[in-house]
Amino acid sequence: MLKVAKILYKDIVGRESMEKKFYELSVKERWEKLREEGVEKGVIEGFNQELPLEHADLIIENVVGKISLPLGVVRNFKLNGKTYNVPMALEEPSVVAAANKFSKLTLPEGFKGEADESVMIGEIQIIGKDVERWFRENKEIIEELGKELGKPMETYGGGWRGFDVKVFRGRKTYTVLYFYVDVADSMGANTVNTIAESLAEEIKERLGVRIGLKIISNLATKRKVRVRALWRKEVLRKDCEKSGVDVEEVLDSFIDAYELARIDPYRRATNNKGIMNGIDGVALATGQDWRAIEAGAHMYSCIKNEPLASYRLSREGILGEIEIPLAVATVGGAINSLPHAKNSLKFLGVKKAEELAMIMAGIGLANNFAAIYSIVKEGIQKGHMKLHAKNIAILAGAKGNEIKKVAGELARIRDYRLETAKRILEEIRKEK
Repeated sequence: MLKVAKILYKDIVGRESMEKKFYELSVKERWEKLREEGVEKGVIEGFNQELPLEHADLIIENVVGKISLPLGVVRNFKLNGKTYNVPMALEEPSVVAAANKFSKLTLPEGFKGEADESVMIGEIQIIGKDVERWFRENKEIIEELGKELGKPMETYGGGWRGFDVKVFRGRKTYTVLYFYVDVADSMGANTVNTIAESLAEEIKERLGVRIGLKIISNLATKRKVRVRALWRKEVLRKDCEKSGVDVEEVLDSFIDAYELARIDPYRRATNNKGIMNGIDGVALATGQDWRAIEAGAHMYSCIKNEPLASYRLSREGILGEIEIPLAVATVGGAINSLPHAKNSLKFLGVKKAEELAMIMAGIGLANNFAAIYSIVKEGIQKGHMKLHAKNIAILAGAKGNEIKKVAGELARIRDYRLETAKRILEEIRKEK
């Protein structure tokens, strides 16, 4: 019986090893595999649902057309014990591949995360007067007004969450009222701006002051997420052995590279961009306000004077952690108007904004780890250009099966010039 079991096991493992990897499948084969795994009917088709031009004309002004981006999927992403297929939309060749590989290398534990409540910050600027004392002495009035204005959000578990006041001395004296609203699963801009404008009118009437700005802040420091993962030394050792490099040297160089991002703002900017590669890819796929996300993330890094992600070397491997403000939504905004966004959220299987934010932060951490690791292990261009080779083949005029042949030859000889691609294509066609 044991012998039979071993034979069956070998047969199963053999068949599994013979199966193509996900990236080796054709697009239609990937669709079929995802359907077999239980992706909701119609979601995959929804990724490619056309946005009607007349519909686009209602979303922004002066519409003259539409654009498209490739939409890929990160497999093997595990967060807090749950596994996800994560959609990403972007044009950079290596980002999805990197997120996929370095998410997989965290298994079986995957990523662990936690998120703050969805509290957004609004600001009301009072020009020319220091009225901080009035707000302190009349706290109950502002609290009562705020709770009344925030009532619509209570239906969704949100609502008013208090306020603070600060006085600035600049060109003039400015008193700024910061107020806080839990916006539940929305991004919150419309809610916060509506409250800001109504509350500003009340303040103006009661104090007889001049009101300046009344608007949301995209520095969402009360809406942060923290995600961490461990890349184990034994797992990285196997990966390093394939390239013939010493894992101890790679790990030591990794921490040196992180240290440079910690102490040098020029490196930090590029380091943080690697994080946003992943976060923006998921943001675009799911219809988020990626401009607001970028603004808040980079300002937060500036305030902390630290990279968005940190790393430390332990006996087990490298422990990475990211802390980042993320104002994201699973309802409202572009999600309702863009077919791909609605279907991406269905595909991802999330309903809570906090869950989506943790996934995005985890993908950002995976991409950041991948970038640093690739730089210190073999240089960023090797893997990037290998994936970019298909684009070069297309630019050279390759069609169909020619694309893979030209790209493969470019990668083999490590020459990614367009003229080289054209020469290879010419040789392939002569052989035909």
